[in-house]
Amino acid sequence: MAISFYLHDVDFLLEDEAKIKQWISLVIHNHHKEVGVISYLFCNDEYILQNNQSFLNHDTYTDIITFDYVEGDIISGDIMISIDRVKENASTFAVPFSYELRRVVIHGILHLLGQGDKTDSEALQMRKREDDALALWDTIV
Repeated sequence: MAISFYLHDVDFLLEDEAKIKQWISLVIHNHHKEVGVISYLFCNDEYILQNNQSFLNHDTYTDIITFDYVEGDIISGDIMISIDRVKENASTFAVPFSYELRRVVIHGILHLLGQGDKTDSEALQMRKREDDALALWDTIV
């Protein structure tokens, strides 16, 4: 298992790092897959926009970009998360920052597990799977 967290040009401290790793692993194992190499990069809006433009040809801000390196049942990838977007979304949806951060963290994992979110149907399924994963958070000690 290799789940890593990095920062790029953002003032942010990831709390509960060990618990987050355990939770991510639990979600992956619950989908009958194995943890490969997963790297999270927490960054600012400008950095994620630059990468969104460069790699995906999208000229929009986003909270997350997921690069999928999955091979068979081994879940691997790079996940970029804009802390600026997470903060704004937490405010918009009137939820704690830590809760919204967990939602986005697991959103990337669900993409690596094959869950899309482009259609309305996929987006509804993604939300349900996020909720299911978030419900596991309190089971981690």
